[in-house]
Amino acid sequence: MGRYIDEILQPGERVLYSTNAHWIFFLPAIAGWVVAIVFLVLSYMVPTGAPAVLCLVMAALAAIAALYKTITAGINHWTTETDVTNLRVVHKTGFIRRKTIEMSLDKIASVNVEQSILGRILNYGDVTISSVGEAEEEIPTIASPLAFRNSITAR
Repeated sequence: MGRYIDEILQPGERVLYSTNAHWIFFLPAIAGWVVAIVFLVLSYMVPTGAPAVLCLVMAALAAIAALYKTITAGINHWTTETDVTNLRVVHKTGFIRRKTIEMSLDKIASVNVEQSILGRILNYGDVTISSVGEAEEEIPTIASPLAFRNSITAR
């Protein structure tokens, strides 16, 4: 399966910049795996019997939750594409249920970037693109939002 942008490029159109959902989506999964490992290690440190079984059950529950979060974050990361071409901005999410945003570069009035402190440190943020008229589209939690904005505004 190829990239969505490669399937929809018009004649003479070329990709100038591509980005994706940031890896921060995996943070809850990473935390879940850490909790599962802590409970697993704890199960070997407590006396055998009920406390050890309880720790193993907690480790299993944390691992199941972490696996779910890993799969959902992976699907989100795999199915999200954000591209700037010489003609438009294209943002696609979803695999079975797909949502796309396409805006002509000529119609874009402003590009706003919002980053938290953690977003600035880890280089992710939300980008809001306003078009001529009243349309406004938000692209949440993308990697390198300032480079993305610069690729739109620098023509």
